[in-house]
Amino acid sequence: MASYIEPHQYTLKRTVSCCGVGLHTGRTVNLTIKPAPANSGIRFLRSDLLGKPEIPARAENVVDTTLATTIGHGRNRISTTEHLMAALRGSGIDNAEVDLDSHEVPIMDGSAKPFIHLLKRGGRSKQQALRKILRITKPLSFTAEGKSIRIEPYDGFKVTGRIHFDNELINEQVYSLDVDQERFCKEIASARTFGFVEQVEYLWQKGLALGGTLDNTIAIHWDRRSILNEDGLRFDDEFIRHKVLDLIGDLALLGSPVLGHVFADRSGHGLHLGLMKTIADNPDCWEYVKFQKRGDCLLRQVVEHTRNAGDCLTPFFVPGTENVNQQPACAA
Repeated sequence: MASYIEPHQYTLKRTVSCCGVGLHTGRTVNLTIKPAPANSGIRFLRSDLLGKPEIPARAENVVDTTLATTIGHGRNRISTTEHLMAALRGSGIDNAEVDLDSHEVPIMDGSAKPFIHLLKRGGRSKQQALRKILRITKPLSFTAEGKSIRIEPYDGFKVTGRIHFDNELINEQVYSLDVDQERFCKEIASARTFGFVEQVEYLWQKGLALGGTLDNTIAIHWDRRSILNEDGLRFDDEFIRHKVLDLIGDLALLGSPVLGHVFADRSGHGLHLGLMKTIADNPDCWEYVKFQKRGDCLLRQVVEHTRNAGDCLTPFFVPGTENVNQQPACAA
């Protein structure tokens, strides 16, 4: 069943803060999320830098997708944005200012759950401005190195993900859900990031993942039949649920809720960016839908044709992202 999308924009009622460590630096990070005006979107600010430079959380600002999603403007960077962005989208927050004193969003427990709790403490405040929604009207796809992701028209936001690892623990996992606030919080938010033990050891040797511990990462044993975490898995299929979480967080960089069904086959951050580029490059395959008030009534949809709306999602190529071979397809 298609999920309901609220017509009004939302921000936080009050400022909230937390403290954690960066996954790669292992350094302490202080994060503060503040209310923001309507139509301002999600904006990251680096309070540790002179002038507190701002980086809007938009797909055109993605500068790297290696191991995590990193956005940047000029020389300034914010990495590992996906879990927080998923929590903001899953909580129905359209506008917020995210203040960080480091270039990494804290990893917390490796999931979006701590950010969900933080946002619940902040509460939601309805704004007068009405939402603009990106509606997919024709199928779009992106493939690279035998992996694929596509999005099709759908009256709601639905995600279907599939992963396959040649081992006994994960093997093949598939998960699908219509995304709304309740289901996101119950079924997706607490799924943690994961990695193979030898991969983590390799990253340590390279000076990366210095903040990675069993408190924030599912560590898959060398035998591929078990994990090292004593508390076990939160879901039998926690691995694919976390992949779905990452996808929701990355697609939040489109800047508005999406009406469409996403099918992701062994995808990662690079493919997510590839799909967003494909959407931007094919304005005849989507349109913006706007809510509008007329008298005392709230009209559900007013369509803004994408030949004009396309200026908001101009085609973009950002140096420094993963090298993937784009093969877009748009069909009627």
